[in-house]
Amino acid sequence: MTMTTISDIPPKLVGKKILRRVPITSLGAVRSACKLWNSLSRDWFLGKAAAKQQFLGFMTMESKVCSVRFDLFKDKDRDDRGLVDISVKHVAALDQVEISKVHYCKGLVLCVLKDSSSLVAWNPYLGQTRRIKPSVAFHTNDMYALGYDKKSRSHKIVRYLDGLHSTFGTVDRLRYEIYDFSSDAWRVLDVTPHWNIECYHRGASLKGNSYFFAQEKVPESVEVVEYENFLICFDFTSERFGKRLALPFQSYIEETVTLACVREEQLAVLYQRWETLLEVMQIWVTTKIDPNSVSWSRFLKVDMRPLCGFQFEYLAASFFIDEEKKVAVVFDFDKDLVHNTAYIVGVDGYFKSVRLGEARDRWFRPLVCSSSYLPSLVQINNQRRKRKKRDV
Repeated sequence: MTMTTISDIPPKLVGKKILRRVPITSLGAVRSACKLWNSLSRDWFLGKAAAKQQFLGFMTMESKVCSVRFDLFKDKDRDDRGLVDISVKHVAALDQVEISKVHYCKGLVLCVLKDSSSLVAWNPYLGQTRRIKPSVAFHTNDMYALGYDKKSRSHKIVRYLDGLHSTFGTVDRLRYEIYDFSSDAWRVLDVTPHWNIECYHRGASLKGNSYFFAQEKVPESVEVVEYENFLICFDFTSERFGKRLALPFQSYIEETVTLACVREEQLAVLYQRWETLLEVMQIWVTTKIDPNSVSWSRFLKVDMRPLCGFQFEYLAASFFIDEEKKVAVVFDFDKDLVHNTAYIVGVDGYFKSVRLGEARDRWFRPLVCSSSYLPSLVQINNQRRKRKKRDV
């Protein structure tokens, strides 16, 4: 009698029944199982098969990094989308530190430590990390974005420092810095911004660049209820900001605006306005976007009042969309601020809320990286090291 081994399992079965259920952080174990599984895992994940089947990504919840896996199935008995498969698991490799935010670009995850002591870059597929120290002390109000240089193919981090809360004095009240993974060093950028980017607007990375929701810069002495708002793009290759990009709406103070990336191909923006009798949430997706031009198409418009009955937090709401299944998934607390919750909203009125656990820290809401994760073979722990002198 011939003994069956894991190498004998049909490749199609490995992909659809096994790899699609493997936690992102367990890919190393899969790759080491056998040569066939190593090859299949590369084809499945690096070949974007997994991203087409379901959403894979990362988020912060309760100051920990978590992996997220989401899929929506039709209920065969009722012929509707009644089955939600959403899995959120702590990442053990980063469990020893508290994380306030995560950013994603091209297979790398940038973690912002809650105590602002440093940043941690992480390649989940290779299991590599790099701790990044500041040139000037980090602060909780600093803003970061992760991207890459299309010429050098090196990842970079841009940092916006608010001098009102930093330690480098009042002369440089605002400044931008950039960190290059290839040189392991920070540099100050020559930027004079004519706009404001609030520290709670995290931006979104798309095709190596980062896009931010920005507002017209006005003197501090002027009281303004309505600002001109727009998108602004930072190009990591030229290390410059682009033109102001028009949004399909005009927002007002304390209305919810947040960005998301759609499969590394498009940008999405969620806008929820507050009116006396109506809480309308709208989501637009770009039909064209580059650092200097943009066009939009509306993906969803829904009155949230009969569904969840409140406005998503303008300081911290985050989301991703699944165009194929025509749903958006928004992360926030529940109405009573008791549970971390995922809200699934469909273009046809479908709605479902899923509790993700108790919200023990009410200062930090769940934040998801909107880009669906695709593994990368980029090495990030190959920092330049000084050669030790030989003993004479």
